[in-house]
Amino acid sequence: MIQRRLFGPGPSNPYPEATAALGHPLLGHLDPVFLEVMDSACEGLRQVWGTRNRRTLPLSATGSAGMEAAFVNTVEEGDVVVVAVNGLFGERMCDVASRCGAEVVRVDFPYGQPVDPQRVAEAHPSPKIIAAVHAETSTGVRSDIAALGEQKGDALLLVDAVTSIGGIELRADDWGVDIGYAGTQKCLGVAPGLAPFTISDAAFERRVLRPRSWYLDLGMLGGYAGEARGGTRTYHHTAPTGMVASLDAALRRIADEGLENVWARHQAAGDALHAGLQEMGLELFAAEGYRLPQLTTVKVPEGVDSAAVRAHLLEHYSLEIGAGVKEYASTVWRIGLMGPNAEPGAVALVLGALQEAMRAVSQRV
Repeated sequence: MIQRRLFGPGPSNPYPEATAALGHPLLGHLDPVFLEVMDSACEGLRQVWGTRNRRTLPLSATGSAGMEAAFVNTVEEGDVVVVAVNGLFGERMCDVASRCGAEVVRVDFPYGQPVDPQRVAEAHPSPKIIAAVHAETSTGVRSDIAALGEQKGDALLLVDAVTSIGGIELRADDWGVDIGYAGTQKCLGVAPGLAPFTISDAAFERRVLRPRSWYLDLGMLGGYAGEARGGTRTYHHTAPTGMVASLDAALRRIADEGLENVWARHQAAGDALHAGLQEMGLELFAAEGYRLPQLTTVKVPEGVDSAAVRAHLLEHYSLEIGAGVKEYASTVWRIGLMGPNAEPGAVALVLGALQEAMRAVSQRV
């Protein structure tokens, strides 16, 4: 087996506690002991989401299914959905919403820049949904969700928190987030496979009663997890019990450290990486003041072969960093310090390895 240091945009290396839990004896999805684990995981998710929503649960799918669940359960044919787009995942929101029959009002911002909450709020007088990405994985930019929540009016605020949850401040209730989805494979420090999801009572009351997706129907899922309690459950699907146990272990580990301490650890690691990259003469891509600590975008120096550097890191250090996306695929690197990788040793390793890799690749030319 190859041991990789996963310093790309995700997945990240998992917390040891999450990996150890995958080796526990497997339980059935209706076993009373497993239902206690599921309830514990749902409560842990409420903590990292910053919510008391009853319907907070891990969907049995990756973060992209979380995005689909968010829209398929709330968008009827012809509903107006305003989407703030400042990266790849905002663009994907537009695609998913349109497939649900929405009239999509797209509000674009340059890659590398945060969204302007006022422009988004003024894009349409009465949308059903305003959607935005909190931490845009494709660009390394954080946007102000609290400001969007203050200006949403009667609209439901739908937020992608895939890269932010468990890594930076996230307060769904305080910020007015009505629907949120995330993934386990980044700052939560769990393998890919689950989509932490939350929906407020107000949004649930305005949901699509018979959504196009049976599997992602929140009305049916809520009878099994999230709002369900104790042994009375409505069977819906066979939950990935090992993954839920792994998530619960990671959430307990985060709680033991203290969520705000975890945020601070990610911030310190990101600050150190940003400073080190700039000391090397490299230029950061994301706008100053809005840079994510857990996912750093850095411009590839002129004349440096981006793919060759990433291949060198993989071959000689078993270390993965990511390329940019779309037109920035060969001109931007994405470096993630998420979950257990948000620590000083990881910063030193990635800085030293990157410097050596650029030197080695340049000498080949």
